[in-house]
Amino acid sequence: MFVELSSVDKAKYVAAKRAVEFVEDGMKLGLGTGSTAAWMVRCLAERVQREGLRIQGVPTSTRTADLARELGLEVITLDEAGRLDITIDGTDEFDANLSLIKGGGGALLQEKIVASASDRMIVIAGFDKRVVHLGQFPLPIEVLGFGLKSSQGQISELIAAQDVTGCDITMRMAGGSPFMTDQGNYILDLHLGKIGDPKKLAVALNQVPGVVENGLFVDICDLIVLGASDGTVEEQSKN
Repeated sequence: MFVELSSVDKAKYVAAKRAVEFVEDGMKLGLGTGSTAAWMVRCLAERVQREGLRIQGVPTSTRTADLARELGLEVITLDEAGRLDITIDGTDEFDANLSLIKGGGGALLQEKIVASASDRMIVIAGFDKRVVHLGQFPLPIEVLGFGLKSSQGQISELIAAQDVTGCDITMRMAGGSPFMTDQGNYILDLHLGKIGDPKKLAVALNQVPGVVENGLFVDICDLIVLGASDGTVEEQSKN
């Protein structure tokens, strides 16, 4: 199968395959969302079928839940699981401190809740996701529909005072309509260029009324598994 994949998918596949090697029998896992995480779910299902592992998965989106069930994985809710052993997810960007930008797939709220309820978060990515400073990828912000323009105005004022190099805000769309999350909220994408202090910005954004959560994952990720199209894999831990 590997030789039939595109270069991008080869990198995702080898990273996902390595990440699921950390899974042990009896574990309760957080299952991430996105194209890279989908490879992880497939690789996990292969291990379960081949080795008879008994694991339970808490999906971070309806898309992941549907895929996991389709592949025969046991799916439970976070309330049923309680504390999780590992969450394995993808990322849109990461820096040397393993701070992340997530939410390109629109599931940042559930992803952060699940990751924060885990003893360990393992992130799978290609080498192209590694950056010196976060912010090249637009930062997603999940917001309520009520008072949306007011919230957007306050966010604009806030980021103008932060250590960033841009402050453009766009509404995420799906076709001709605003994109809606699994919770029925909207997403604003912040085009910031460079984020000088991710932790400070994350805290500030969540103080704005109407902001449900932001896509900055700071002090949550424990290990990055990087895959390359030639099949090589590299692991990066916190500095």
